[in-house]
Amino acid sequence: MPTPIKATVKVGAKPAAASSGSIVRFSDQLTNSITDVAKIIEQHKGMIDSIQEIALELTTSIGTLHTLTVKYARTANQILDVLLPILKNLPLIPKNVMQMLINLEVTTQKIIDNEAATSRTITDVSAGLRTGDVNRIQGHAGQLQLVTKTLTDMLPK
Repeated sequence: MPTPIKATVKVGAKPAAASSGSIVRFSDQLTNSITDVAKIIEQHKGMIDSIQEIALELTTSIGTLHTLTVKYARTANQILDVLLPILKNLPLIPKNVMQMLINLEVTTQKIIDNEAATSRTITDVSAGLRTGDVNRIQGHAGQLQLVTKTLTDMLPK
């Protein structure tokens, strides 16, 4: 077994210079990078704040649209719950109209079923945007994509 090599650096001693005679310190590079990032943020502060305000307004608009959609989906669903059993027994109703009503009932039920998750996502994103809490916003991109996919799947083909 080879003999371990012991480090011979003295605490407080300056490190030996590289063969070229000088070295670039990691701490200097990091300090310069942090200073550059701070300057970039300061230069783009207005744009960053505007993006946050627009995101908050979009979230509020989506929340309002969601509330309206759920309200009318519940109303439509209640009407269809009463009408569908009656209409199924009437031979005068064309099959394509019956299928459209059944599809409408399925769509309204999906909207109602997704209400809690969508409301929670909208509330969390809105709160995170208002308080600047990035942790509250993170992770909701996937949930919003799922909401978008669910809504897209419900669109007529």
